[in-house]
Amino acid sequence: MSPSPPTARIRVVTLNTLSPQYAEGRRRRAAIREELRRLDPDVVALQEVVRTGEVDETAELLGPAYHVAPHPAVAEGGDTAVLGSRWPFTQVHRLDLDVTARAREFPWGGAVVAELDVPGLGPLVLAHHKPCYQLGFERERELQAVATAELVERRVADLSATEPAGRTVHAVLLGDLDATPDAASIRFLTGRQSLEAVSVSYHDAWESAHPGEPGHTFTPENPLVAAGDMPLVRPRRIDYVLVRGMSHGPTLRVAACERAFTSGGPEGTPPSDHYGLVADLALPDRQPGTFGEGFAPEDRSESSQSSQD
Repeated sequence: MSPSPPTARIRVVTLNTLSPQYAEGRRRRAAIREELRRLDPDVVALQEVVRTGEVDETAELLGPAYHVAPHPAVAEGGDTAVLGSRWPFTQVHRLDLDVTARAREFPWGGAVVAELDVPGLGPLVLAHHKPCYQLGFERERELQAVATAELVERRVADLSATEPAGRTVHAVLLGDLDATPDAASIRFLTGRQSLEAVSVSYHDAWESAHPGEPGHTFTPENPLVAAGDMPLVRPRRIDYVLVRGMSHGPTLRVAACERAFTSGGPEGTPPSDHYGLVADLALPDRQPGTFGEGFAPEDRSESSQSSQD
């Protein structure tokens, strides 16, 4: 695997692929594979892929160009989630997210928090988070969001302690979070409220690129949702790319964020019941917390000295 050239930006993709047992899975997988090749992402978070002793959909969908970090839990039929990266992971941490007895009803929930060093971008912590999907399990999603966010904070702190002064450790959390932007788990992640005496601040890539637009990723306008097991659920935005922020905002700029995998499946339908997201994240032109040229605070040291003379 040849090393990628230095970059000041990365492209990330997240997609819940819908288990291949449904709706002409083989044809849908071919469409997903083709779209992944076209998008050419640097980081990929895939949910509802099958990994067993005999089958590895990750290899089929991503090919040899990606390093893969599997999630900790696999359902009886092989459904699970994976995180892929063009660059090798330096550390991988896994959470099972069995935060309550009810949470264990979802057999392949979990999180992967992985670390890598991106040439030109610097140290990056990636969190692929997959909480409970059940509509009435927001309490579980709250606890799961806190658990993953706390692990990210610990890893960012540990990495920052070893980095040269002024070198930022970036973090991105992404995946099918199964909650709408007004849900407590998402409000917590985006800094709008605290949970369990914890608060963090992530910036929603879709919201940054399309303020005020709904951006639904799970909607009955998609025939696979209308024909699926949640046909009466209103359109929802439940898939996210979130950029961790510090006191003065996100450490990476959202250069673009769009829905993906909206067509290309059998008979032109989407290849999954979820629309995916593709986001381009870049180093900012100026580090948040600093003023631009001509707007920096005046140096008052000389005038202060004059007033004392």
